[in-house]
Amino acid sequence: MRIVFAGTPEFAVASLGAAARHHEVVAVYTQPDRPAGRGRGLMPSPVKLDAIARGIPVFQPESLKTPEAQRQLRDLQPDLMIVVAYGLILPRAVLAIPTHGCWNVHASLLPRWRGAAPIQRAIEAGDSETGVCLMQMEAGLDTGPVLLHQSTPISDTDTGGLLHDRLAEMGARVLSDGLGLLRAGLKPVPQVQPQAGVTYAHKLDKAEARLDWSQDAAALARRVRAFNPWPVAEAALAGERVRIHGAVPIDDNRGKAPGTVIGASRDGIDIACAQGALRLRVVQREGGKAITAADYLNARRDLPVEG
Repeated sequence: MRIVFAGTPEFAVASLGAAARHHEVVAVYTQPDRPAGRGRGLMPSPVKLDAIARGIPVFQPESLKTPEAQRQLRDLQPDLMIVVAYGLILPRAVLAIPTHGCWNVHASLLPRWRGAAPIQRAIEAGDSETGVCLMQMEAGLDTGPVLLHQSTPISDTDTGGLLHDRLAEMGARVLSDGLGLLRAGLKPVPQVQPQAGVTYAHKLDKAEARLDWSQDAAALARRVRAFNPWPVAEAALAGERVRIHGAVPIDDNRGKAPGTVIGASRDGIDIACAQGALRLRVVQREGGKAITAADYLNARRDLPVEG
C-alpha cells in the first residue's frame, strides 16, 4: 500500500514507525518548523526528524485547504492517509483523496474526550481507564466510526507524561493491527460512535496550571499529575510561587484555612485545601530545578507551619 502519514509531535513517532515497518510510506506531512528554545530558532517536529532518518520525503504546508496542497497530495496517489496528532484540519476534499480514506489514531476511548488534550483531561477528571482508538476520519471533530480500540487502566501514579508514552505505543500497535487487516483484504468493520457519553478535551491553557487551595485536595492532586510534564502545576506556598511536579492528597486539613501550611517533613509539605490537604513531594522554585520537599525545607527553614 502507498501510505501518506501526517503527524507532528512525539506521540506520533511510534505510529510512523508502525506504518513504515511493513508498508510503503511515500510521504510524511508535518507542521512547519516552529521557533523553540531560548534562541527561538526554527525547530523541526519530532515526526519530521524521524521521517528524515527513514529517508521519507517530508511536506510542510501551512494548510491543506489550498488547491496546490490538495493537488500535491493527489499526485502521491495514496491508498491510505494516516493522521496522528497532525494539528491541521483536513478538509472534506482531502479526506476523499486516498482510496481507503483517512485513518486517525486518537488517545481516548471515543466518544469520551474528543479533541486536543484527551490524555490530560482523562487524568484530571479521575477516569479509571482510557485507551486508543483507530478511527475512520470524517469532517467532524473526532466523530468518525471506530475501527479498532484498546484500553488501559489509569493508576494513581500515572502522570500526563507516563500515560502519553504508554498510549503512543498502544496507538502504534492498534494501527499496525488495522494495517495488517487492510493488507489482507479484511478492512476493520467501522463502529459508529454512540451519542451518549460525548465529552470534549479542550486544549490545555497555562492559566489552568495555577492551583487554587480553595478546591478539593484530590482534584488538585489529579491536576498535578495531568499537567506533568506540561504545563506543570504551580501555586503560592507561604508567599512564594512554586511549580509542583509531584503531590498526593491526604484526608485531614486540621480545620485550617485553605493555603495554610499544616505540616512539613521529609515526606512532604502539607497544604490545607477546602477538603483535605495536598502533600507536596516534588517542587521547583523560580529559576531552579525540581527538588524534593526535604531539599526545599533545607532552603526554607523559615517556612511557617500551623500544625
